[in-house]
Amino acid sequence: MAETIEVLVDGGKATPGPPLGPALGPTGINVVQVVGAINEKTKGFVGMKVPVKVIIDQKTKTFEIKVGTPPTSALLFKELGIEKGAGAPKAGKVGNITIEQAKKIAHMKQDSLTGADVKAQVLEVIGTCVSCGITVEGKEARDMQAEIKAGKWDAQLKA
Repeated sequence: MAETIEVLVDGGKATPGPPLGPALGPTGINVVQVVGAINEKTKGFVGMKVPVKVIIDQKTKTFEIKVGTPPTSALLFKELGIEKGAGAPKAGKVGNITIEQAKKIAHMKQDSLTGADVKAQVLEVIGTCVSCGITVEGKEARDMQAEIKAGKWDAQLKA
C-alpha cells in the first residue's frame, strides 16, 4: 500500500527538518535521499513555495516524487519582477520576455504542459503571455507564436 505525503517546500532548499523530516521519519525511508531528490527537482523554483508529493511504497521502501508547479502566469510575473498582468492585455503591455526566458519557464513547467517537445511547450508559455499583456522579443505574443510555428526560431528551440 502506497503512502502519500504532501508538503510545501522552498524550491531547491528542502531540509530534513520540518515539515519533511517528521513526516518521512516514521515511513522508514532514507530522508536524506528524499530531500536530495526534492531539491534536484525543485531547483528551478528557488525563491518560491512549491507543492511536493512523496509517494512511498512501504514494502520496498522506494519513493516517487511529484512536484507541483506554480501557474505559468506566476512564473512569468516572477521572471519580469512584476505583481500582475495587464488589466486589458490588448491595450496595455506590462513587460517583455526573451525566447530564452520562455524556454526556461517551459522547462520548469514541462511536467504539466501538454506539448510534446520544447517548441510546443514554448508556444504554450507564449499563449499565456497573450492573456497577460506580455510581449516576446519585443513583438506581440500572437505574432511570435506565428513566427515559431513558421520555423523562424527552430535553432533557439532545440531541446
